[in-house]
Amino acid sequence: MIEQFKIREMSEAKEEALSPHAVRSRLSKGRERYEEPCPVRIAFQRDRDRIIHSKSFRRLKHKTQVFIAPPGDHYVTRLTHTLEVSQIARTIARALNLNEDLTEAVALGHDLGHTPFGHVGEDVLDELYEEGFRHNEQSLRVVDLLEKDGKGLNLTWEVRDGIKNHSKSGVAVLGKDWGTVNSLEGEVVKISDTIGWINHDIGDAIRAGILSEGDLPSEASRVLGKSHSQRINSMVCDIIEQSWDVRVCDIIEERPAIKMSPEVLAAANILRDFLFERVYNPNSIREETEKAREVVRSLYHYFNKHEDKMPQEYRLHRDTTERRVVDYIAGMTDQYAMRMAEEL
Repeated sequence: MIEQFKIREMSEAKEEALSPHAVRSRLSKGRERYEEPCPVRIAFQRDRDRIIHSKSFRRLKHKTQVFIAPPGDHYVTRLTHTLEVSQIARTIARALNLNEDLTEAVALGHDLGHTPFGHVGEDVLDELYEEGFRHNEQSLRVVDLLEKDGKGLNLTWEVRDGIKNHSKSGVAVLGKDWGTVNSLEGEVVKISDTIGWINHDIGDAIRAGILSEGDLPSEASRVLGKSHSQRINSMVCDIIEQSWDVRVCDIIEERPAIKMSPEVLAAANILRDFLFERVYNPNSIREETEKAREVVRSLYHYFNKHEDKMPQEYRLHRDTTERRVVDYIAGMTDQYAMRMAEEL
């Protein structure tokens, strides 16, 4: 039997060398439903694997990041965004001696509940659904309830917390209403998410002809660099340097923070504001945006009148019709939503 080799126990023992502020898997607050530990994988590795093998994770490859139904093959999708965030977050976590397995699991699961058509779809569902819609809350609902025909993935408390609290609600980077996650690993994912979309959305906007490299604010380019890789490297290295207490200090009574230097933070927010003004403004992609809005609206109204037309798996749990319809639409890919709207 493989248990005799105590592989999981050896991995858990290695975690004792992590920062005193890192989360140890053996000290996890656990799962909602108890399960026997895996003989090979620590709890967070098990969560990572469950996320990767989920249907919601596979569907991310056909969900929009910013540009809806882009003409080329190199635009960012929700899946490539997730993988980029995971890579950035793991680099920071490793450098700060945090739990890389927890970081990776949170990163891979953070956008599972995102709608088709990016934040356009999220905004429409938020308008239509009386209780409101937030993709981070939906991501938690996916892993808790919707996956595995209503059984959920039964993830650990720490991964679920990181997924739920990763969203920034449209605020400035590390701003007043940034919010907190209950683990430093979750905070790393939260800021890595921002690093990811700021930089790859610039690349997509240039690819789409909306921007050129010369359009980027000169002050941000001076601080962060002029290329995609330079900007990411500048932000990542700055976070590691500014957050070094996470790694080396075991006498801080209060938890240290994941942070940026004032200069790099200001440059990051300059780029963020620039993207909202020049790229995310619906005027730049008005035709695609309005079509996406109409698709989501039509699906919402149709299935609220014809709930029996939804797949059986979305009618298993005890909720209102509106809630089940929101679950169904949020789980759709861009292609499926457009095809379904045309058929109806």
